[in-house]
Amino acid sequence: MRIDPYAHAPRLPEQRLPEESPVDLDALFRAPPAGEPPLQGPVELEIGPGRGWFTIERLEARPDVRVLGFEIRRKWATIVDERIKKRGLGHRGRIFAEDAKQALPHLPSASLQVAYLHFPDPWWKKRHEKRLVMGDVLLEELARTLVPGGELFIQTDVFERADAYEAQVATCPHFTPFEASARIVDHPYVARSPRERKAIEDGLPVVRLRYRRV
Repeated sequence: MRIDPYAHAPRLPEQRLPEESPVDLDALFRAPPAGEPPLQGPVELEIGPGRGWFTIERLEARPDVRVLGFEIRRKWATIVDERIKKRGLGHRGRIFAEDAKQALPHLPSASLQVAYLHFPDPWWKKRHEKRLVMGDVLLEELARTLVPGGELFIQTDVFERADAYEAQVATCPHFTPFEASARIVDHPYVARSPRERKAIEDGLPVVRLRYRRV
């Protein structure tokens, strides 16, 4: 019998009904190194961290923040969560094998400082539309879980997707462009996703959308 090496991928605590007690975010992070107090700083969320390099770079660049990742692929959730632990960052970074649309309702309201979506939705056929991450359900949950003034950041190198995302967020009254326009030339987060870095190296345009939680 074939053994699934990722059967024990990190998961959120046993799922309860969203209207019951939400997940304790502080309890999701590992214990800090000996002699260090637990960090109570802001929590950021990366939806679909993939191989995890943005999260790792963000943790290394900003020792005052904590980062959660929801990665639907159990393999990469397991690999990246262990990679973060081995780098001594497990007390500030965790990756869980979760579908963001199903996991977000279990997080406390006004508990996230920033939410990142880097190059989401690589689905092009009509029958794959149900796999799309962006949509009204996700936006409503992000609005609920982001603190007032919190940030939503989306980037893509597919112009049609960028237009669609901008139109979707424009219909959600909980978000407003961070600047005069949602489209910005570059972002202030220091870290880069691998796809963003490759696009920059190849001279390819990236559309970046930055919003503030009203």
